[in-house]
Order: sequence, then C-alpha cells, then structure tokens
Amino acid sequence: MEKQREKFGSRLGFILISAGCAIGLGNVWKFPYITGQYGGAAFVLIYFLFLLILGIPALTAELAVGRASQRSVAMSMDVLERKGQKWHWFKYPAMAGNYLLMMFYTTVAGWMLYYFFKMAAGGFTGMTPDEVGAAFNGTLGSAPINIGFMAIVVVSCMIIVGMGLQNGVEKVTKVMMLALLVLMIVLAVRSIFLPGGEAGLKFYLTPNLDAIKEHGLSTVLFAAMSQAFFTLSIGMGSMAIFGSYIDRSRRLCGEAISITVLDTSVALMAGLIIFPACFAYGIDPGAGPGLIFVTLPNVFNAMPGGRLWGTLFFLFMCFAAFSTVIAVFQNLIAFWEDLTDMPKKKIVTIHIVLMLILCLPCALGYNVLADFQPLGAGSGVLDLEDFIVSNNILPLGALVYVVFCSWKIGWGWDNFMGEANTGNGIKFPNAIRLYIKYILPLIILYVFVMGWKSIIG
Repeated sequence: MEKQREKFGSRLGFILISAGCAIGLGNVWKFPYITGQYGGAAFVLIYFLFLLILGIPALTAELAVGRASQRSVAMSMDVLERKGQKWHWFKYPAMAGNYLLMMFYTTVAGWMLYYFFKMAAGGFTGMTPDEVGAAFNGTLGSAPINIGFMAIVVVSCMIIVGMGLQNGVEKVTKVMMLALLVLMIVLAVRSIFLPGGEAGLKFYLTPNLDAIKEHGLSTVLFAAMSQAFFTLSIGMGSMAIFGSYIDRSRRLCGEAISITVLDTSVALMAGLIIFPACFAYGIDPGAGPGLIFVTLPNVFNAMPGGRLWGTLFFLFMCFAAFSTVIAVFQNLIAFWEDLTDMPKKKIVTIHIVLMLILCLPCALGYNVLADFQPLGAGSGVLDLEDFIVSNNILPLGALVYVVFCSWKIGWGWDNFMGEANTGNGIKFPNAIRLYIKYILPLIILYVFVMGWKSIIG
C-alpha cells in the first residue's frame, strides 16, 4: 500500500518554508559584500534582471516536477519519464548535492549560533578591531567549538524534521521566518537612522556605473547572474520537494514569484542593515566574507546599545541558516521515505548519526585539517564542498530540470505547461517557449563554465 503523502497545512506555510530554504547565508552574508564590491545599486538592478529571466523560470520547472510526480528528487524522474529513458539517473548527483550542502552549511550555521551566544554574553565588548579579527580566527581554529555547535545544529534540526511536515517543519519554520522578517525590519530601521548612515543608503540605492567600468561589465554580469542563480537553491531537488507537498489550487509561476520576492526582500533588507552601519563607522562595505564575523562586531562595538543590536543580528542570522538546514534535512528524509518502507523516526535517527560523521571534515577544516588546501593556497574543506555543489551540481541540475521540462526527449513542454498552469494565479507564458528551450540552457551553461574558469584562473 502506498504511503499517504504529507501536505502543508497552508499556502503561507509552503511559501515561507520554500523561501526559508532559499533564504540562507547567501542572502545575508554573500549578497551584501558582493553588492559592496561591485558598486551598490547598479549591481542590484542587474541582479533583479537575472532573477526574472533565469531564477523564476528554472524554479517554476523544479516545482512543477515535484508537484506532478508527488515525489522527492529520489523518485520524481522515475515517475515522469517515459519507458526506457534514463532521466532517473539524475537522482544520484542531486541527492549527493543535498548531503554535500549540509556537510559544510551546518558548520557555518554553527558559527552563527556561537556568535549569537558570544555577542549576548558580551564576548566582544571592549575589543579592538584586531582583537575581533583574532577572535574569529580563534573560532575557526577551535575543533571543539566547530564540532560542538555543528552537532547542536544537526541534532536540533533533525529532531524538528522528525516531528513531521506540519507539526515540525511547517510550525517551526513559520515562526522562525516571521521572526526573521520582524528582526530585519527592526535592525534596518536602527541602521538607517544612525548618524552618517545616509552615505551608506546612497551607495546602496544609487547606481554607480563607474564601479561597473572598474571591474568590467562581464565580471559584474557573471557575479549578478551566479548570485541570482544560487540564491534560489535551484538544481538539486531541494525546491522540488516542496512542490510535491502542495495541492493544485495555485499556478506555479505565481508561487515561484512569491518565493523569489520574499528571498530577494531579505537580501535587500540585509543591505539596508549593513551598508548604513558600515558607512556610519567608516568600515569598507566590500570587505569580503569577513564582513559578518569581523567587520560587523566592530560596528556593534562602536554603536550605542551595540551588544543588544549585535545579539539580535546574530539571532536573525541563526534563523536564516536554520531555515535552510531544516528545509534540506526534510528533503534528505523524504528521499528515504520515497525509496524505502522504513519508518520516519528510524530514518531520522540514522541521519543524525550519519550527518554528524559527514559534517566532521568541514568542522575540522580550519583546525585539524588546515593543511588540506584542495583548491590552492588558503582554501579548505568548505571551499571544496561548496565548489562541488555551487559550481557543478546546482547549475548542471538546473540544466537537467529546464531541458526535462521543455524538450521532447524529456517530460516535454506540454506536460510542464499543463502542470505549471493548473489552478489560479499567474500563468506561465507559452510565448517564452523558445527562450526556455534554447537560450536559458545556454545561460546556465555559461554560469557553469565561468564558475570553473574562476577556479582554474
């Protein structure tokens, strides 16, 4: 007898959880510093363009495959492909991508949790900028801190998934996402009204074409394209799973737009928090990955009531990170529910042990395994795992979804359109068929090739 598939309790739950999967550290960590590096508002406008022409169509395709098959990526292609086709082989790299993502993401989520407690306890109070930088290096260099906080993330998020889709994942993620949005608004208002913050707003909201000339148009285009692409987590079935949990009352293009708008709003709000604060205290907004862990603690130290604001900021970062971990863990458990008859609690228990083991290399990557530099000097386990996922599995997976949905050799355009346009809401336009079939795959291949080029040099 076939298992009864769980469903979301509400459309809001679906949108918040799907957005929660997309809203992660890429929005609130990577987006602000890339925007800072590539000239503020001019970069943001290009980023919006690529979300529209690249992100929304690919996301709609992935959601359609999930909803039509009523399965995770472990079985979705098996259900939809025609007899004799080999699309189901895609399950193996897609499932591997979800595991690999969690193998490094849980460690970074652990840093956020550690910094939340450290900030709340006044651990940065009175530190000089050099001491704040040394504190982050000390965090990376401590195996017990990295392993301990990674373990807290893994166990707590797996327990939430084990409580079920509605009672665990939906209930907890709804609260976290709504709290995240409230915290962002409070922090953004605080940052905007800082003395001297106007310059940050001007930098962020006024297009600076000189910055594009300085870096070169192709570099800025690729940065915006890849950020738009990666921010939605398209390409390894982490979004398709949520399509499988929703009914057919709404068309999928509108749902993809809602997820994208929420995801983008969080990224934009992160900029409203970070840029005015950086300019108010004379900090470089293009400071790179250290922006969150080194630059911002210095900002909070200089700010009146900074310990409170810093604590709220890292709480918000925890919510962003945890929402993604819970969403992807839900996907991992769904794989094995689709593939086996094991009860959910047993799958969850096995995965707690499995993930604790799989996540160890990254947690040890900056301390015990610091000499392992797979992508050149200064790189580590995290960089290797991120490269495999972000530069390979995500773009090639998105290519698979787009071709599968638009070509006759796959599921086909008519089947895709029939699923995407079932229900009420915004229709997916038939007029862009040739774009989806020929041009979008070329754009995705360009992202893939340029990603490799950036590594090879």
